[in-house]
Amino acid sequence: MKKLTLILAIILSLVGVYAFTADKKTGQQTNKITNNKTEKKKMGTIHLTKDEFLKKVMDYENNPTEWKYLGDKPAIIDFYADWCGPCKMVAPILEELAEEYADDIYIYKVDTEKEQELSVAFGIRSIPTLLFVPMDEAPQMAQGALPKHALKDAIESVLLKKETAKAE
Repeated sequence: MKKLTLILAIILSLVGVYAFTADKKTGQQTNKITNNKTEKKKMGTIHLTKDEFLKKVMDYENNPTEWKYLGDKPAIIDFYADWCGPCKMVAPILEELAEEYADDIYIYKVDTEKEQELSVAFGIRSIPTLLFVPMDEAPQMAQGALPKHALKDAIESVLLKKETAKAE
């Protein structure tokens, strides 16, 4: 009798555990679907390899003496490394700004450890280094971890020229 009670208790426990985890898994799948739909709507930072950089930003191999930006809207290029503390501080801010300004600018990321040739080509000596790339103008470089308000100011004035438009 004790064995039967013990086996019955084990079976009921397993059924209960299975039911609980099945509901939990279903909920996770629903969240994943919702998150995938959300991710498609949101625009985050874009990680670039050298080949993508040459196609989307500048083909410095074929045009090494003249800056010619290839994008269709202004950009920020974040030269970073995974081990860099200040880079890790700036990363979530750049993600927020990429979503906030998704229709207006691109925010690209270049891993200096993986894309050393790009780092050398742009003279990156410290990280994070941010390259602000306005349309039809020379880029401007900033080094160090900038706070969100400073990045927003740079986006508004350097990339989107909003202060210039107000002054006119």
